[in-house]
Amino acid sequence: MTDYLTVAPEVADALDGGRPVVALESTILSHGLPPGRNLKVAAELERAVRDAGAVPATIAVLDGRAVIGLSPAELERVCAEDAGLDKLSWRDLGPALALGGSGATTVASTSALAHAAGIGVFGTGGLGGVHLPLPGATATWDVSADLGALSRLPVLVVCSGVKSILDIAATLEVLETNSVPVLGYRTTDFPAFYRRSSGFEVNWRVDDAAQAAGAFAAHRELTGSAVLLANPIPAEFEMDAELHDRLLAEGLDLLREREVLGSDVTPVLLEHFHTASGGVSLDANEALVVSNVRLAAEVAVELGA
Repeated sequence: MTDYLTVAPEVADALDGGRPVVALESTILSHGLPPGRNLKVAAELERAVRDAGAVPATIAVLDGRAVIGLSPAELERVCAEDAGLDKLSWRDLGPALALGGSGATTVASTSALAHAAGIGVFGTGGLGGVHLPLPGATATWDVSADLGALSRLPVLVVCSGVKSILDIAATLEVLETNSVPVLGYRTTDFPAFYRRSSGFEVNWRVDDAAQAAGAFAAHRELTGSAVLLANPIPAEFEMDAELHDRLLAEGLDLLREREVLGSDVTPVLLEHFHTASGGVSLDANEALVVSNVRLAAEVAVELGA
């Protein structure tokens, strides 16, 4: 991978010196937030990592190079309204790099590139998972590559669970099958992105960054899979249950009407939440991802202590 990686000097210096680094994805910026706000959030995420004592490394593929630690100009490019970036999962990295493509990285591809660069901690918003069957179907093959990536990459991923459009029970079963432990941060409830609890429990609870770091360090001594640290959205930003359920039902109807499938599902659903909630979901989205990357930085600092 070194032939295709461009590591920012600050990130390279931190890695060489054994100082904590936190990987950040770019899909949330280019596909998950509207222009203008995405650049503001990008700066806020990097600031949150720095304030906690770590170095941020926002990741994207630009002109056939995997950039580990975007510069301010590169962040502006990723966040531009006319950026035209592809959404790159792990399967897409090879073709994009070899053919000189540009794209934003998902949880799966960010994890892969972070691992290739020597970064072990990654903060993000929500994880992909197993989708529910389409109306009239009894099963689905639509399973996010995020789950496959976590089964093979020894990274710590801090997120607010998965979105409620997914089959959360099946998602947790796939994680269990692939030996990916799920740690609840100060909770035994698995979060559902805009909601603090999905109604499903996690097997392990940690109450501070040191405990999370210890669990991750022990786990990676034994297996090559990831650890998921599930951090619920801050309580003051949790979406009202009635509003959430209404928006979700409307969003599912919209997906069916447009026959949206695969990687297009999440952007369409998020866009509906953002436009139909009067900005409530945007505030929630920003709050949860900032909280997650701050926690990721705290764990990264503990791992380097």
